Amino acid sequence: MEPFLQLLRESAQDPSVISIKITIYRLSRNSRIIDYLCNAAENNKEVTVLMELKARFDEKNNIEWAERLEEAGCNVIYGFEGFKVHSKICLITRRDRNRIFYITQIGTGNYNEKTAKLYTDLSLMTANQVIGQEANEFFKNMSISNLKGNYNNLFVAPYSFKNNLIALIDDEIEKSRRGEAASIVMKSNSLTDKIIIHKLSEASQAGVKVKLIIRGICCLLPGIKGRTDNITVYSIVGRFLEHCRIYCFGLGKDARLYISSADMMTRNTQRRVEIACPILDEDIKESIQHILEVMFSDTVKARILNKDGTYRKIDSDTVPIDSQQLFIEEAMREDGKAAASKEYILKFFKKIVRPSK
Repeated sequence: MEPFLQLLRESAQDPSVISIKITIYRLSRNSRIIDYLCNAAENNKEVTVLMELKARFDEKNNIEWAERLEEAGCNVIYGFEGFKVHSKICLITRRDRNRIFYITQIGTGNYNEKTAKLYTDLSLMTANQVIGQEANEFFKNMSISNLKGNYNNLFVAPYSFKNNLIALIDDEIEKSRRGEAASIVMKSNSLTDKIIIHKLSEASQAGVKVKLIIRGICCLLPGIKGRTDNITVYSIVGRFLEHCRIYCFGLGKDARLYISSADMMTRNTQRRVEIACPILDEDIKESIQHILEVMFSDTVKARILNKDGTYRKIDSDTVPIDSQQLFIEEAMREDGKAAASKEYILKFFKKIVRPSK
């Protein structure tokens, strides 16, 4: 959250930034995001906010925020009848030497500084211009209530999201039938969408290895002979609430990996505006695949769903692995490396820079 807040704060002040567009579902009670958006509008930038007033438990807050945004000169759009706007996307448009550049942020969690300390989520900030152009097209479509926009990279519910996921599952099914290694990995809060469940069962029957991390409700029973033999379902409940949605099709560098705001529930895939974004950068893809691998190695907080609907603890003779604790330790090591590197650079410059006499 902090890097995104810094990006938004700097964009509000940057003379090269001409517009900021964002979707908002939930915010903290004392939201810096609102402050930065208002500041941007007061600095004569075009600010467009797609505000969901029907966010459960946050209706009053969102109405108050919307009024403040309007007073500051922001353009506020109030969602659509019958469809909640649950996507998490922000588009910053810059003009540099008469050329337009986009910076896009797409996340799996709300723009809420308070819950960001309690939830595990992923946030992609990218200068990829193809993604930026499609994000711009998304906001154009939202401004005219066009939910049926066409996108080549982004999956946008309620119209293209589920169809694109099914197409990716079908690709893995065809690979398995050709004798190639095939894999489907999904991480979601819940899995209740019947069409997705039947398609995953079809993939299992075709020999595709399916591994799911479903923290909450899962209406798919794994291990049913002849139906879901190749499906394993994990649930991890730890110190932080597992909230990120990750969908991965294929293996290694050939894997097609997406992060999303959408759970595998009919309400998300058919009755909400949701976005899934591809991870195109190889280093970021490797980082997310590492996250998945560690979570599948968890022997402390993870449980495996049995075919009778009960959960069992993972028996292991190896060193116990708590995935969330391991991620904390990895982050601390990276922070330590960064601090050491910064200290080294400062000492280096002190040696070579002499104050002028």
